[in-house]
Parts: sequence; C-alpha cells; structure tokens
Amino acid sequence: MTIHPEDARIAEARLKQLHQRIGGIAYGGDYNPEQWPRDVWLEDAKLMQQAGVNLVTLAVFSWSRLETRDNVFDFDWLDDVMDLMHEHGIGVDLATPDAVPPAWLVEQHPDIMPERPDGSIFGFGSRQHFDVSHPVYRAKSLALAEKMGERYANHPALRMWHVGNEYGPVSYGPWAEKAFREWLQKKYASLDELNQAWSTTVWGQIYSDWNQVRVPAQPRTWSNPSRRLDFHRFTSDSMLEHFKAERDILRRHSPDLPIVTNFMRFYKTNDYWGWAAEEDAAALDIYPDPREEDAHIAAALNFDLMRSLRHGQPWMVMEQATGAVSQWSVNVSKAPGKMRLGSYQAISQGADAILFFQWRQAKGGTERYHSAMVNHAGPNTRIFREVCQLGNELKSLSDLTGTRSTAKVAIVFDWDCWWALELGNSPRSDLNYPQEVLRFYRPLFEANITVDFVNANSDLSAYSLVIMPASYLLTDSSAARFENYVSGGGRLVVSYLSGIVDQDNTIRLGGYPGALRNVLGAWSEEMHPLAEADERIKLTTPDGGTSSASYWTEHLHAETAEILASYSSGRLSGLPAATRNSFGLGTAMYLSARVDDGLLTQLLDDELRAAGVQPELNAPGGVQARRRTGTTADGAAASFLMVLNHNDAPSSVDVLDGGTDRLSGRRVSGVVELPANGVLILDENLGRGKV
Repeated sequence: MTIHPEDARIAEARLKQLHQRIGGIAYGGDYNPEQWPRDVWLEDAKLMQQAGVNLVTLAVFSWSRLETRDNVFDFDWLDDVMDLMHEHGIGVDLATPDAVPPAWLVEQHPDIMPERPDGSIFGFGSRQHFDVSHPVYRAKSLALAEKMGERYANHPALRMWHVGNEYGPVSYGPWAEKAFREWLQKKYASLDELNQAWSTTVWGQIYSDWNQVRVPAQPRTWSNPSRRLDFHRFTSDSMLEHFKAERDILRRHSPDLPIVTNFMRFYKTNDYWGWAAEEDAAALDIYPDPREEDAHIAAALNFDLMRSLRHGQPWMVMEQATGAVSQWSVNVSKAPGKMRLGSYQAISQGADAILFFQWRQAKGGTERYHSAMVNHAGPNTRIFREVCQLGNELKSLSDLTGTRSTAKVAIVFDWDCWWALELGNSPRSDLNYPQEVLRFYRPLFEANITVDFVNANSDLSAYSLVIMPASYLLTDSSAARFENYVSGGGRLVVSYLSGIVDQDNTIRLGGYPGALRNVLGAWSEEMHPLAEADERIKLTTPDGGTSSASYWTEHLHAETAEILASYSSGRLSGLPAATRNSFGLGTAMYLSARVDDGLLTQLLDDELRAAGVQPELNAPGGVQARRRTGTTADGAAASFLMVLNHNDAPSSVDVLDGGTDRLSGRRVSGVVELPANGVLILDENLGRGKV
C-alpha cells in the first residue's frame, strides 16, 4: 500500500516529537506492575533511572485489572503507576489491552473464543483468545480504548499509544464467516464473478446463493486454493480494520502522539505492507535463537523489512530478550555481549527504539522463564549490568534518531505470494517462502550491501538491482511494472516459482513463469522438483566452471536469453538452468534451479558489479557495516558508519578514513581490531571537516 507523502510527513513529526521528549533513542520495555506488590514499584522506578530507561510499555495484558467486571472499572492503580513514571522522568507507551479478553467477558459470551478449522474451540487460559469479528468483543474493546483515551491523553507521562499486541488469532467460527461473506460481497460484484475467480467449476463447487459461501473450514480432503487465498486476505483485513478503529479513537484524543502495534518475525497471517501504512512506525518483536550461529542474518532480514515497510522511516524494536526466552524446547541464554550487539545491529539498520519484554522477570505464569531487564536474581547480575551499560551508552546517541539508510538493491517480499505459494497442492508443498527470501538475502548481507524490501506493487525506480525470490503470484499490473523497470534500464533477478499464478491464484497458461516470460526471454514447459533431499544435479557454465543444483529444476527453453549455466546430469542434461536476457535498456536473469550457494553468490556478485552497487565497507566475514545519514536537530549533515563484529573472536577491519567513535570518543581510521561482539559507531562528519 502506498503511503501518502503528507501522512508520512505527519508521522515523522510525531516520531521526532517522541524522541525529543524522551531525549533520543527510546530504551526500556514492557512493564507489568500489576504482577508485583506496590512496594516493588518505587524500587523499579529507581532501577529504571539507573539503567537509562526512558520509555516503558504499560497495560498490554491488563484488561481484567482495568475492567474488573462488566462496566466496572479500576484505573486507580494505573493512575499511580503513570504518576510514578512521570515523577522519575520515564515516558509511557500506553497499550490497549484487548489481546486478553477477561474471564468474565468469555463467560458472558463464550462465542468470543476463536474456532479452529476443525470446529473445535480455543480454551481460556492463554492470550489472543478472541474472534476479532465478534460484535461484543469489538464493542467492549473499543469502549475500553475510549475510556483510556479520555483518561490519559493529557497525562504528562504519556508519549505514545500501543494498540493491542501481536495481532494474529484466526477464527473459522460463525462471526468470522458472516464477516468473510460481507468482505467477499464488497470485493466481487456478483456470485458469477466470485465463481469465476475461484474456478468453482472444478469439483463442482459452484455457488448459487451468497449464504452458501462459508469460511474454508477443514474439508474431507484438499480445499479450493483461491478460496483459501481470499480468506488469508480477509483475516489480515479484518484485524487491521479493528486496529484502525482503536487507532482512530486514540487519535481523536491524542492527535500528536505516535500510534503503533507490534509486528512479529516472519509472521504469515498479516500483510504488514498494508498494516504499516496505517501506523506511525513499524514495530517489531524479535527473538533470534542463540543456538543458531547465523541467527543475526535472519534478524537482519527482518530489520531491513521493518525499515522498508514505511519506505525507509526509522522503526522500533518493541520486544526482544535480554537472555533466554521460553518458547523453544531448549532455551539458551544469549552469551555476554550478544544482547548489546543485537541492539546495535537493529539501530544500524534503522531502529530508533530498543525495548525489551520485559522489565522485571515474572515469578509465575507461562513466561516465568523468559528473561528480563531485571531477572529473578535481581539487579546484581551480569544481565542488569549489560542493560545499564547499553542504556547509558544510548544517551549519547540522540542525534542518530531520524537518520536513514539508502539502498540501491531491493528484494521482493510479498504476503500474497507467501499465502498463495504455501497453500499446498503444488509441486512442492514443503517450500518455505521466508527461507527462499533469506537465501537470496544472505550473500548480500555478507557482502555488506544495504537492502530494501519491496512488494509487487512498489515503485522500483530508485533501485539498480531488484531480486524476486519465488514471487509466485503476480497481477497483470505488477508484471507490467517489472517489465517497465527492466526496459528502463533496471537489472532483475528472478527465481523459480515466480509469476506462476494471477491475482485469483489461477495458473497463467503458455509456459512458466507466465507473467514474466516476455521479459526473461525464456520459458519452462515442465517443473521438475527433486525427489530426494540429498539429490544433486550437476551444472556447467560456458567458461567450463562446474556447480550443482538441488531441490528444484525445470525443463527450460531459452528464446532470446543467453545461457549462464546448463544441466550436465540427470534427465534435463544439456538444457539451460540459468539465463540472462537483454530487454530494452536492462537485463533479466532467470534461475530455473536452486543453484548451490557458490554459484548463487557468484551470479549476484556479477549483477552487483554490473549495476555499480558498492558495499558499505569491505570487511572480513562476520563483520557487518551499515551507514545512516541525514541531518541533526540543528540542521547539520550527519553520517554514521556502524561496524559490528558478529564473530566470537576479534576481527581486523579497515575503516579507511574512519571518524570519531561515538562510544569511546576516540578518533579511528585505517585498520582497527574490533573485539569479539564489538561495536564501532563512527561519526564520519566529526573531525573530518565535512559540512
């Protein structure tokens, strides 16, 4: 969804005011004082000051404490906490607590609970236990938002609003069904149009009355993929509609304050392109698994995605862990220095807020083993010392807020593609769309190339290179947009399983990838997924080089395209596997196979060189470099090069002309040794005579 320039300007003004009022980068996290006796609250406020906390999120899970019975409210305790935060100079991100409908509401209206595809009902005792289409749920949650807006809009501690929490429950119950039908009636002018879009002549599924149209609950076997795709779209839209209703209530009371909700890592249910356009900032909950040596790369992808959702605007880390989490089978704590490093990684990729879940570790409940800024052992711990170190370092970096990163490379990440691709009944039902995107992102990250993400409807004019991993669903207008991009001089890289279906999830005829056949100058007559997990097909390149492919191959024909690699074993031996086509002023590459990592990196390197794209810094493996530029509050030019060592050993890095390290105050240039998990924040303007 396109963000109107005036809306973007107003959102940036709200965020600028937020950072001015809290003194720079937001630092803190979820605070749940209702879990603790009052004598702990004052201790918490003093420890927050010690740690450099300037923003806490309140009331996320507090509906049952704020509305104790139907229309019986108790705000006194929250008043006291708000006052306490203000007295200690700590701002509040106040949440509407509709993620947790209270037990009394569920008892009165048990059909609020979501229904699973098999007809079973969610039980009470967790969270997100609601059907967002239920009229009573909607009315009660909006009424509570109204009361909170009336009561706290002018409170001196209030800095921003936080609507709900991790929107995501999907219901297949009667209220969702009614809303789905109404959504379809708005989308399709008639039942005939719906029948056409859903290909209902297949398996005799033709609808003759709107009342026959239901949610795609669990059928005997497989169900209609076009119907299921529309249900994905509906569920995202219906939750967004509720978010917007709450947002509009709060906006009426607080027109100048930012309003957000929190997104999740690789979250399939909601189309975050549409959601981000309705918020003042993207905000992410991010929990990399410390057991994974390269977890920081998947985290980096999510960071770049958050920055891209609002076209480069700074974003927020709304939740992360100081140490261990509690959702995996083995919950390993972050090694010393990793929390600080991950926080600076997010900042290097555009974040202007570093918040945690949560301030004080719970002693009971489901997440009692989820680490916090103050853990069970109290403040005399390694983690709290690291929390204090980071918080007090961030105080000196206020002029980073509002600066941005610039990218010349974009990768397509599109929720319609994701939904359509993973609906099953395809040649490979085990394909994981985010992992396909990550596979193309990884070599760019390792080369220190700054990457933006776009969707199939984005403006591509700013980019020298655009990459389309498994862009399965493309509308006619999107396909034309990519053609025009290449024709005008852009360079395009397309992988297998792209351009296969149209907006209705209907196959494009005439050879794969139908929507892109013209621009690619090549077409496939048959897909050949490989049956065995360890199966490898040999490849050769025109210069005599060798490589291999796994997982996926295709019977490809090159029409006007040159051949970059061919199959040299298996049933497709002698046929092209990778091609490049000149089209207008640009080129389009097609990878019909999942080529091995070495060849993929080589091909992408060739494209980067041809496109004139340079890394932020040439650095050894495991060292990340990102640059943020803009202007300071007084209008001076700002340029910050952030260099992060993700290795568990020191690394020597040539920072060239360097700058002044904002964390140590030292002038740095040439080859420096960056400690294990070390961070440099180089002010490239300070001391170098730049204007």
